[in-house]
Parts: sequence; structure tokens; C-alpha cells
Amino acid sequence: MSIAKRIRDITVATLNERLEKAEDPVRMIDQFLWATREDIIQAERLYQQYSGHSNHLRAQWLQAEAQKERREQQALTALKAGEENMARIALHEKASCEERAAQYRELYEQSRQNTLELEEQLREMRSEYQTVYDKREYYAARMESIRLQQRMNSRFQGGVSGGIQPGSMFRQMEDRISDLEQEAKSLRDVRRMGREFADGGIGNTVKSVIERELEELKRKLQKEGWSS
Repeated sequence: MSIAKRIRDITVATLNERLEKAEDPVRMIDQFLWATREDIIQAERLYQQYSGHSNHLRAQWLQAEAQKERREQQALTALKAGEENMARIALHEKASCEERAAQYRELYEQSRQNTLELEEQLREMRSEYQTVYDKREYYAARMESIRLQQRMNSRFQGGVSGGIQPGSMFRQMEDRISDLEQEAKSLRDVRRMGREFADGGIGNTVKSVIERELEELKRKLQKEGWSS
């Protein structure tokens, strides 16, 4: 396992621990996703560089292999022509091409291995990013549910319409209307009695009693400072 991979595993483990204690897990996940996305971008750039470098090494290796084959053919041609010295020179250059081909092949295979490892890491990082992103959506949905629940609790705390229950509200209205009706009825009765008194609708005895009580009330009021 590469050092970069071990570091990423530690980061994910730390994230899982912190999520259990975080007041705002969505914000923490967003920070992790941002860092992971930057890592992915850098890894993709490195992967492109490795791929280009591997292609260059492969071209150098194949070119050295082709030159080796040509030098061998030149040595054969020189031998057929009786030019042993030229054949030796061609074989010497062939050995140089063979050594160079082996060197470039080793570099290519090493670069190719690193490219494959980086490709695997990129695949794991993208999978990790998607997994954490899905978890982020889940936590975001939970936070939204909590926020809406809090709004509902605040809105209906203490009952409907700021604590006034419908039954209580209608009872208060009923009592108020009954009081108004009773007041109107009492005033109507007083006015009717006044008309009956003025029209002589009541007996002389009752009238005299009323007149006497009326005079007493006037005297009482005069003592209190009232004047008609």
C-alpha cells in the first residue's frame, strides 16, 4: 500500500469519527469533498504526465530495438562482403543499442507500473468521493428535516394562533355576545317601564312609591354634591 493511500485511509477514518460529534456534518463533509476533489485533480494531472512519460520511454525502447536489428543486419551484410572489420563495428553498435534498449525497457516497465498504480488510486479516490458525496446528501436531508421540524415546533408552540385554543376562543365570544344581549334586554325593559309609567300604565300606589323613592335618590345625590 502506498504512502498516499495510507494517508487517505487515515483521513477517512478521522472524518467518520468527527461526523459523530459535529454540529454541522454537512459543512464538514463539504470541506472533505473539496480537499478530495483537489487531490483527484492533482492525481489526474500526474497520471497524464506519467502516461506521456511512459509513451516516450516506450518509443525510446522500441527505437533502440529497431537500431539493434539494423546493426545486426549490417554486420551480416559486411561479413558477406568480406568486411570483417565493418562487421565488428556494426556488432559493437548493436551491443550499445541492445544495452540502451534494455535500459529504456526497464524505465518503461517501471513507469508503466507506477501509471497502473496511480490509475488504481484514482479509481479508489473517485469511488471514495462518490461514497462521501452520497453520505453528504443523506446528512443534508436529515438536517433539512430537523430544520423544518424546528420551524413547525416554533410555529405551533403553545397551540394554534399563539396559544388560543378554538374552544376557549368561541366560549369567550359566546360570553361576550350573551353579555351584550343581556345589556340590550335590560335597557329595553327599562325603556318599556318608562313608557308605561309616563302613559299611566301602572297603578297610583306604585307611582307614589316610585316617586317617593325617586325623591330619596335625588336627596342622596344632592348630599354627594350632585345637581340636576
